[in-house]
Amino acid sequence: MDEERTSEGGGKEFVRVLEELRNSMLTGKYALGSFLPPQRALAKEFGVSRDTVQRVLRTLADEHWIESRQGSGSKVIKAQRIQPAVLRSATPRPMALGPIISKAFGQSEVSLDVFTLTGESLDTHIRLQAESIRVDSHGAPRSITVRILVPSEGAELPYPRSKDDPSDRRPVERVWAIARRSTSSLRHTLESLRVEKLVPEVDLKIRRTSVVPNFKFYLLNGAEALFGLYQVVERPIVLDDGEELTAVDVEGIGASLMHYESDADPDSPGTFFVDSMQAYFDSVWSRLSEE
Repeated sequence: MDEERTSEGGGKEFVRVLEELRNSMLTGKYALGSFLPPQRALAKEFGVSRDTVQRVLRTLADEHWIESRQGSGSKVIKAQRIQPAVLRSATPRPMALGPIISKAFGQSEVSLDVFTLTGESLDTHIRLQAESIRVDSHGAPRSITVRILVPSEGAELPYPRSKDDPSDRRPVERVWAIARRSTSSLRHTLESLRVEKLVPEVDLKIRRTSVVPNFKFYLLNGAEALFGLYQVVERPIVLDDGEELTAVDVEGIGASLMHYESDADPDSPGTFFVDSMQAYFDSVWSRLSEE
C-alpha cells in the first residue's frame, strides 16, 4: 500500500510513525513537558515525508498528547511511564493498555467491557487498531462487541476541581466534553469498520452511571483484565478557551494498570479477579446505568 493512500489521513507509514511516537511518550523517551524533535528531524528519523509527520502531529494534538504552537514546537502534555511485563501471568503485573488491546484484536471475535472516567485512552487505542485493520485487513476480527460505562453528566464528581476555586465548574465540564468527544469518536471509528465491510459485525453500547469510578478497568474477551486506581494529583490543565489553571485531578493516562489473566484453575488469583470484575461490571451495567 502506498504511503499516501489513506482512509482518514492515515496509511501504513502514518500508522507506524504515530504508534512509535505514542510509544516514545508512553515509555518516557519524550517526557511530560518536553518537546518533540522538529518536523524535519522526525521526517529524517522515520524516513517519511514531512507531510506524513505533519498529519501525525495533528492527530497527536487532536488526541491531546501534544500541544503545537507556531514557532515553539510540539510540547508533550500527556505521557505515561510503562513498566515492561510478561503478557501471560496468573498473578497481577504492571502492563500497558496498547499491547493488551492489540492482543485482543488478534482474536476473530473481540469483546471489551470498560469502566472509565472519559474513554479517552480507549479511543486512542481503538483508532490505532482500526488503522491497522485498514492497512492489512487479513485476519481482521469477524465481530467487535464493546460496552462502555462512563459517569453520568449529572454525577457529582470530586475531581477535577480548581485548586483556587473549588466552585468553578469548568474543570468538570471539560471532563464531560472529553467524554463526549471520546465516545463519539469511538462510535464513528467502529461503525466505519462495519460500513467499509472490514468487520462484518460491530456492536457498541455506551451507558452512563451515577457511580463515580475511582479506578478504571478493561475486561477483554472474557479472559483478561486491566485494572488501575486513579491517583489524585495537582496538575495544570488547559480549558477549551485556552486558560490554564491548577487543578486537583486524577492521572488517568498515567494510572499504573495491573494485568490479570484467567486460566484453567478456577481458584487462581487471575481467574478470581477476572470473574469478580466481570460480575461487578455486569451488575452496574444492568442495575445502575442507562443509555
